[in-house]
Amino acid sequence: MSASTPVRVQPHPLAATARVVMLALVAVLILLRTRDVGQLRWVLLLAVAGLPTLLAPGQRILGPLSRAAEVVVLGLAASQIAALGAGGGSLAGMGASAVLPYLAVPVTVTALRRRFREGAALLALTAATLLVSGAFTGVASGRQLGQLGYLAVCAQWLILAGLGLYAASTLHRVMAVRPEVKPQPYAEATRLLTQLRSVARQLPGATLDPGGISEHLLEELRAVTRADRAAVLSASGGGRLVVLAQVGVDRVDWETTLDADSAIADAWASQQPQTASRSQARSHRGGDVSALIVPLVAGVRTVGLVALEADVAQAYPAPVVDRVTALTRPAALRLEAALLFDEVRSLATNEERQRLAREIHDGVAQELVMVGYGIDNALATVHDDAEETAESLRTLRGEVTRVIQELRLSLFELRSEVDRHGGLAAAIAEYARTVGASGGLRVHLSLDESTARLPAATEAELLRIAQEAVTNARKHAGAANLWVTCEVDPPYAQIEVSDDGQGIADQRPDGRYGLAIMAERAERIRGRLEIRPRQPSGTTVAVVLGASPRRDNVRGTATVGEGE
Repeated sequence: MSASTPVRVQPHPLAATARVVMLALVAVLILLRTRDVGQLRWVLLLAVAGLPTLLAPGQRILGPLSRAAEVVVLGLAASQIAALGAGGGSLAGMGASAVLPYLAVPVTVTALRRRFREGAALLALTAATLLVSGAFTGVASGRQLGQLGYLAVCAQWLILAGLGLYAASTLHRVMAVRPEVKPQPYAEATRLLTQLRSVARQLPGATLDPGGISEHLLEELRAVTRADRAAVLSASGGGRLVVLAQVGVDRVDWETTLDADSAIADAWASQQPQTASRSQARSHRGGDVSALIVPLVAGVRTVGLVALEADVAQAYPAPVVDRVTALTRPAALRLEAALLFDEVRSLATNEERQRLAREIHDGVAQELVMVGYGIDNALATVHDDAEETAESLRTLRGEVTRVIQELRLSLFELRSEVDRHGGLAAAIAEYARTVGASGGLRVHLSLDESTARLPAATEAELLRIAQEAVTNARKHAGAANLWVTCEVDPPYAQIEVSDDGQGIADQRPDGRYGLAIMAERAERIRGRLEIRPRQPSGTTVAVVLGASPRRDNVRGTATVGEGE
């Protein structure tokens, strides 16, 4: 059984208009040709035959059957009207021209839906119906098939319809293979970034934050429909989604795998809203549930999904779906712009870190190494009994060694990033171990990470906050032990770094500058930074993102302890 049902596709306005206009035209032509009001029954039959395809254009079986019924009725009507309106001589059979213009309707519908093979099949069925009905319909001068006028009119409209279908098919193929002019990469990048800067300054609130945009969208949606739980999700690579924002009394462990049997996966693949009668969470307490999943489509690309759930049955009928999609359509473009800006900003940040790392390695670090070699040479050439000079040189050598070690740690910090497969906890653990080993600290790790992932930009900011906290503890706290706790269960996360050093009040001013940087980073991802004393000594620095999860919802976690 399918986990979801697609929302009804709306009729194409051009197809509906063409059908009404052609029915009226055929009715007038029939009256002019036969002067028999009773023959308008053919117009009624055409309307009835076309009603299913008008009301349910997205049906894969009912739609083609309805169009096939139209052309069969059309062939029978053309033969009958031709027989009633037959005149003498070359005009015999010309009455079919009163009905055959309607052939443009089913052919146009197939062309609009890009079903060109179905259109060709309809023309073949029309020709067969005209031939069979003409063979059994008689006129005063013989069978219809013997009338040159009947054959000429039928051939004329079939050829015109076939040419129109062929032209539409050719135009579609030409547009599909239209060559694209490749712009110059740097010139195009400069133009787009300049436009982005100008547009970003004109945005309401001057924000391009995906999380903020997602939260605002959820607030708008909850104003037009019931949603006990709601979330905005976006792609993160690897066939998974990440939660950008969510609302509700309880935290929901949403199904974020795109290859699962769920309405979320169906909506992403079809780019159509999906409704379901079961929850889209991995764990749910049961009861009546209605779910609505609306894809956020910008152009031809799906940039995210909106998931709404209510604890009642049938909470999202078609009118509610229409109201929701009216809000999500413009929001999709805003979210795509924010995600693209976030990606560009992340690329620029990574590039800058790599540039700084290369400059430090090739510049200051190499110079300090040369200074160290010079000091070694000076110590080797001291033959006099200048103990004081030698001791000064040894002290200087120790200081240079310390500076080189600091630079190497800075390089490691700049190059550290969250691996796509390793996760945030692994990156923090690697950094803490490296810094602890260099600073003589005993490191105690507690890692609890879900299989779901936070957005890449959020993970990067959390890693930098953890790095700054660990560095402060090593440089300024004078600690012997370092405790690092990492708990990640999207959209919730908590990173905590504690030490048993001298405490925050006794730290140097540059340590306080690091705290200010951490606070700015936490605010950027809508988190909160907490700094508190640790008993009996030391400091605890924690960054918290989102609401605390319910522990029965955490899946795929692992806890690792390390230390003496």
